[in-house]
Amino acid sequence: MKGAGKTSGRSVADQAATRKRGRSLAALGYIQPQTYEELRAVLSSGTVHFPKRLRQVAIFLWQHPSDVALGTIAQVAAQAGVQPSTLVRFAQIFGYAGFSDFQGLFKDHVKGSWPEGRGEQRTETEPNLHFLHGMVGASQASLGRIDSGFDVESFEKMVALLAAADLIYVIGSKRAFPVTTYLSLTLSQQGVRNVLVDNVGSTAIDQIGCIGRQDAVLAISFSPYNSITPDLVAVAHERKARIVTITDSTFSPLIALSDSWLEVVESDFAGFRSLAASLAVGMALVQGVAAKRGT
Repeated sequence: MKGAGKTSGRSVADQAATRKRGRSLAALGYIQPQTYEELRAVLSSGTVHFPKRLRQVAIFLWQHPSDVALGTIAQVAAQAGVQPSTLVRFAQIFGYAGFSDFQGLFKDHVKGSWPEGRGEQRTETEPNLHFLHGMVGASQASLGRIDSGFDVESFEKMVALLAAADLIYVIGSKRAFPVTTYLSLTLSQQGVRNVLVDNVGSTAIDQIGCIGRQDAVLAISFSPYNSITPDLVAVAHERKARIVTITDSTFSPLIALSDSWLEVVESDFAGFRSLAASLAVGMALVQGVAAKRGT
């Protein structure tokens, strides 16, 4: 009788957990995603609002589907910077019993394709050469991702908005700053008036002090989105400037402020991220703006 009671108790607990997951899904207005594409559609819909750790998981899953598909729960958790239990909680939000079932979405997504960043294995004993080849591989993976899924419509809209602006403010800090610096330089070389918001002397707010509705912002920001860039873009948005953004996931705070945006996800090696794809897309924007203006 005691055994039966325990079984009944577990059954009630399982049913309660199932009902709770069902209520969560119903509240969000969608059914359990059956493919990686459906999951991305749900995440980008804006209907899901995660607490800090789960949001961290969502950003990692968005940016690294191959790593999620090929790793163990411990490996994925370590890469995402969370505990394995957090991955389980994330999977359960979407109606899955655990992470392994949820991981099947990612395995199906990468099936039949060579995993990102896992090309021909090299056997150099020289550490510097090993790192060099690793960074080259990360750059190639980043560029390949752009080549296979580029949003032409958003790109063309970004070119048109920038080309129509009286003055372009180029905003990006931390890892994005090398990209914005080079784009500002090349815009100037093409005769396109622009301001690089470099925040020297903590003057970034003053540097955008004269921005208006006839101007545009080219903003670049990468996760974890903890720079000054979102604050500066918010000021530009309040003053009715047009805003175009290069960022790396639908969770970027810049997206809600942007008239158009492009997703650029950079691969990494040994904790260092490539900037190859961001520079390539940025340079294409510069060329497009210059061509549209006839400069």
